[in-house]
Amino acid sequence: MKVARATQKAGQTKEQTRLIAQGIQKGIDHYKKQQKSKARELDKKLKNIASNAGDSATLQEGATDTVYKSCRLPWFLLLLSWAGFVSYLILVEQGLWS
Repeated sequence: MKVARATQKAGQTKEQTRLIAQGIQKGIDHYKKQQKSKARELDKKLKNIASNAGDSATLQEGATDTVYKSCRLPWFLLLLSWAGFVSYLILVEQGLWS
């Protein structure tokens, strides 16, 4: 009502001022609803991003474990081949392998 009275023109009736005040109030309510819906949408997007970031962090941890496991296999095979080679040389020197 204060805004409606502040913008009141000369010769304007009380009914017209009241209608203007109602229009202003509806506009304010509509603006507040828009802001609440924007805030909800933003919260949803932030939660979605946070959950996706958590999922990707979990995926990255799993990928790191896979890299470490696959990194051990070549070393194991290398050691096994060297052990086989050394045992072959020992057997040949002793004359057990012809």
